[in-house]
Amino acid sequence: MKISPSLDRRRFVQLGALAAGSALFSGRAVAATPVGFTLPPLPYKFDALEPSIDARTMEIHHDKHHAGYVAGLNKALASAPTLSGQPLKQLLTSLPDVADAELRTSLRNTGGGHWNHSFFWETLTPVATSGTPSAKLAAAINSDLVSIDGFKQAFAQAATKRFGSGWAWLIVQGGKLKITSTPNQDNPLMKGLVPDAELGTPLLGLDVWEHAYYLHYQNRRADYITAWWNIVNWQAVSDRFEAAAQST
Repeated sequence: MKISPSLDRRRFVQLGALAAGSALFSGRAVAATPVGFTLPPLPYKFDALEPSIDARTMEIHHDKHHAGYVAGLNKALASAPTLSGQPLKQLLTSLPDVADAELRTSLRNTGGGHWNHSFFWETLTPVATSGTPSAKLAAAINSDLVSIDGFKQAFAQAATKRFGSGWAWLIVQGGKLKITSTPNQDNPLMKGLVPDAELGTPLLGLDVWEHAYYLHYQNRRADYITAWWNIVNWQAVSDRFEAAAQST
């Protein structure tokens, strides 16, 4: 059977979109494709993180909220051809260079939302595979943040005290581990834009927007944070720490 040129083109676009999404999710530097940035798939089923995070929350969070950031980012870049095709991390680290204030804000919100959520999905895993920090990461936590328990308490405090919507982060800064938090969809990569936050390489991030937990926990953010520790992908966090250590 002869395949029409239109079907060939449509199949090419579909394959390109899937490849771009897969590359972004794996952590490699990703440029926008001719069809723009794409929503990376989850590496687990919606119900895989229960009871810490329920299936309905995961479905809405990924398919609605994250997808909305991707769509908004592509819309913003459509008016900025000189920026299209850049890897997402490069866009975020060079936001102060964007002269148009409205475009800069749009890229900050939607690009940050896309990067933060892609990072967040990789940080989670079913409780059976959560594991523990690697020996090197555990040693760094004990050295820079007193102890594992002390680190968890300080991190939970940062997440709890973040007023309104935002994120809590564990980062590497100057070879040392630090805890910080950012508002909205900002992150520690955004130089010159988040005055109260420490800048550095993110290792661990927790989404404390209400859409991340409200269906199950309602206003009990502290309960959500406590349950979240059960599904942290410590292998992924440890790998990020190793990569950051090698780059310094």
